[in-house]
Amino acid sequence: MLTIVIICVVIALLFDFLNGMNDAANSIATIVSTKVLSPLVAVAWAAFFNFAAVFIFGVHVAETVGKGIVRPDIVNEYFILAALIAAVIWVYSCTHFGLPISVSHSLIGGMIGPALLVGGSKYLVATGIIKVVAFIVLSPLIGMITAYLIMALTMFLFRKRSPRKVDSLFRVLQLASSAVFSIGHGSNDAQKTMGIIAVLLFSTGYLGDTFYVPTWVIFAAYTAIALGTLTGGWRVIKTLGVGLTDLKPVQGFCAETAGALTVIGNSIAGIPVSTTHTITGSIIGVGLTRRVTAIRWGIASHIVWAWVLTLPATILLSLFFYWIIRFFI
Repeated sequence: MLTIVIICVVIALLFDFLNGMNDAANSIATIVSTKVLSPLVAVAWAAFFNFAAVFIFGVHVAETVGKGIVRPDIVNEYFILAALIAAVIWVYSCTHFGLPISVSHSLIGGMIGPALLVGGSKYLVATGIIKVVAFIVLSPLIGMITAYLIMALTMFLFRKRSPRKVDSLFRVLQLASSAVFSIGHGSNDAQKTMGIIAVLLFSTGYLGDTFYVPTWVIFAAYTAIALGTLTGGWRVIKTLGVGLTDLKPVQGFCAETAGALTVIGNSIAGIPVSTTHTITGSIIGVGLTRRVTAIRWGIASHIVWAWVLTLPATILLSLFFYWIIRFFI
């Protein structure tokens, strides 16, 4: 059993690495597209602040993923193995094709599939899943509205300033907004991996009678996501930073600030949200302050389809892999 547990922990950290790789775009797409930082410097900047979140936030999201999606008493090492394989395959495939998907929901879908195979919906935690599904819609909507309002307010406050002065100011401010968004990204997304490792250790008896997140798991998860961000999913960065709309530093600042407020607020509340959904909604929000046609809606529709398919795809994949594993073991 110990060997399988170790393999699962390694795959979980690989998933966390891929999370950072796909979601690097969330943290740096705007700062790269506005040419405030070069791509290599930007990913290093984002990776640093991804890891810095370890010293700021608790483990509320990790506890939700560990106890709030499926009942811990049905989880075993093979359950987690199937969930992780499904999530890794989906995330890697979408990153390869440049689709900014929700890495968070691929993991959650991966946990739901085996639970359905074991005993149906009675093993699912309805309140946790409803919360997750609701924020598939709410997080980009909140990000979009918040970004629109921040952008509108900024345009009003700086309406008498010359474009050159505004650009110079927000090139500096965008460094701060990107850093804060990267902290929010680390705080929410790294905790999902912590949660799945913790529930694995708890269900196999390595944590004792009380569920908690060990310190080594916390630091390992933050390290893995930071290293993934450092590699950068360049195709995804291009899709978000250039494909959706044209951005200037002031717009990048407003989008990142709105995204950071949304993600950090949910992290404090223990809600596992998608940073991809959030920043995409925020970018659309700032684009709408110019005109509706400023958004490339064809690209936006492709992104939305990837979001819609993530949960059902990973549920089916993990269910299939768990059925295969149970068949041979």
